[in-house]
Amino acid sequence: MPASKEMPDTIKRSPKHAQAIWSKAHDSAVDEYGEGERAHRTAFAALKHEYEKVGDHWEKKDSSGPSDSKAEGGRDSGGKTHGGVDANASKEHLYDIAKKLDISGRSTMDKDELVDAIDKANKRKTRESRES
Repeated sequence: MPASKEMPDTIKRSPKHAQAIWSKAHDSAVDEYGEGERAHRTAFAALKHEYEKVGDHWEKKDSSGPSDSKAEGGRDSGGKTHGGVDANASKEHLYDIAKKLDISGRSTMDKDELVDAIDKANKRKTRESRES
């Protein structure tokens, strides 16, 4: 099935470039692995190198690269993924994202707490968008 029919809503609400990255990676993965979860994971991995999830959509990162330890290590790594949060970003950047998402208590959080709070806020915003 073409990526345009499989594309998640969070990506549909994102810039055209993000949609193109996801679609191209998805279609290539379907050709290689077949339709299913692996094709989606591959498409998201490609997207996360250029974009980060902010609320219910994806925004271009300041610099390209893996977003977390799972992305750095690849498929069989023991690293943890953070749902599109750029956990490799600076604490200052994460604080700015937390501010944009109106996360309370952000000024007292360390970097790991900011990542977790942004991930939680992103999931909440996505859920709210689905319900409306």
